[in-house]
Amino acid sequence: MKYKIFLIALLAVLSLKTVAQNGFPFANEIRDFKHQDSLLFPKQSGILFIGSSSIRKWTDLEQRFPGKNIIRRGVGGCELSQLVKYYTPYILIPYHPAKIFIYAGENDLAAGESADSVFSNLKALYTLINTNLPNTKIYYLSIKPAPSRIGIEPEELKANEMIKNFLADKPNSLFIDVSSVIYKPGTIEPDPALFESDMLHLKAIGYDRWQKVLEPYVN
Repeated sequence: MKYKIFLIALLAVLSLKTVAQNGFPFANEIRDFKHQDSLLFPKQSGILFIGSSSIRKWTDLEQRFPGKNIIRRGVGGCELSQLVKYYTPYILIPYHPAKIFIYAGENDLAAGESADSVFSNLKALYTLINTNLPNTKIYYLSIKPAPSRIGIEPEELKANEMIKNFLADKPNSLFIDVSSVIYKPGTIEPDPALFESDMLHLKAIGYDRWQKVLEPYVN
């Protein structure tokens, strides 16, 4: 047991050095996560929430699911492509989670990427996870509409539909709609009342809606 703890700590230190050398996007946040891991490594078979600032800013996520081994690894404004290219070996694979909830892709589209590009990266991420963690359940949270990004909504809808169809016949995988629950009543537009002043990130009442959708899958 002591040897295992030492090995985990050593690997965490080596990961810190690698991240620093490679100059990853949001490298400071990745280093912070690896430092946390070196002090207290999360128990395996946990429930990993990973993705962009919609996960990072969900600061009471752990409290919303008491008694569950929640591992929250939201990274700045990260893109789905960055999960594939950079972060998987550092804040995903090592935890050997039982379930992974992914929220990413919105920032890719906002940066000018196409729905096809997002879909391609999702397939690559799926392959990485399924190859390394074949028994892990994968839940993809739909790309949400935001009042400040209304111009990319057609691409969001297209990406969501492509990903939903792709995961439909994949074992241990599911597309979860967290978009329609934040629509303004009677419309297919995001409700500004659920968003922070930046009209991009959800308020607590917006996360309330997400929690109700996710509870059956977390529990």
